[in-house]
Amino acid sequence: MAKQLFSTIEEEVQALKTERGAILLAHNYQAGEIQDVADCLGDSLLLAQSAVKSEAKIILFAGVRFMAETTKILAPEKMVLLPDLEAGCSLADMVTPEQVREWKKGHPHGVVLSYINTSAAVKAESDYCCTSTNAERVLAAIPEDKEVLFIPDFFLGSYLKMRTKRPLHLWKGYCPAHAMIDPAQIVALKTEHPKAEFVMHPECGCLTKSMHLADRVTSTDGMIRYVHHSPSKEFIVATETGILHRMRKENPDKTFYAAGEQAVCSHMKRNTLEKIVHALEALEYQIEVPQDIARHARLPLQRMMAIG
Repeated sequence: MAKQLFSTIEEEVQALKTERGAILLAHNYQAGEIQDVADCLGDSLLLAQSAVKSEAKIILFAGVRFMAETTKILAPEKMVLLPDLEAGCSLADMVTPEQVREWKKGHPHGVVLSYINTSAAVKAESDYCCTSTNAERVLAAIPEDKEVLFIPDFFLGSYLKMRTKRPLHLWKGYCPAHAMIDPAQIVALKTEHPKAEFVMHPECGCLTKSMHLADRVTSTDGMIRYVHHSPSKEFIVATETGILHRMRKENPDKTFYAAGEQAVCSHMKRNTLEKIVHALEALEYQIEVPQDIARHARLPLQRMMAIG
């Protein structure tokens, strides 16, 4: 590909996308400059839906590896690129396929419901997948007489258990970025900004101590919709701080406070505009999922997509 001169790196990204016939998907936790050049911005469910529906043959995923794997499983005919192969997920790494198989041995009639924040190999051992957006609806589709293991996020699982009254088996995984949010800081922010509404992600490690303070517990896209439609002008936001860029951009008349400024996902932030340029120029790094794993992982993901 001939090298051209561009005034900005953002112009270069846009030109490369056009030349390659590629679409750039970016998660709500990406850095602001990446969000600004994305063709689709959203949470895991919306991005998976967008990847499948898109006519583009090349999907560049500004997110983490499990998201790119999910896209490749659902759309195997597309080329799926990840700007940085080291962009993983600490939460996803907290459960292995061997551990899931061991649980199934002791619960031969049990059902494994895996959060989308899992590896392709773990999804292949699962019966259903879900995101924080549709977890309650997916759980409702599982017969109530079935034992259910929810993996790997303990806090989202606890929230599901509380909301549905289902006796779930919960894995003890957690998101390190969300675990950095201190409940005491939330109380201090609410005292400092008494008119601010408080929205939180169910992955938050502070959930059990702070949920009673929340005006809404929901996914990242749920937060985006909530703050847009709410008449309030101030919000305390408990999730990874990357979402604040989008909230502020789409709601310039409102003020947003991070519940924890330290709640930053180092994996999400591995992606940069420079790496996106390289990915489009060199068509790196291509994500492949072994055929046998993809075949077994496709069913729980298709069940998730069908419930939507």
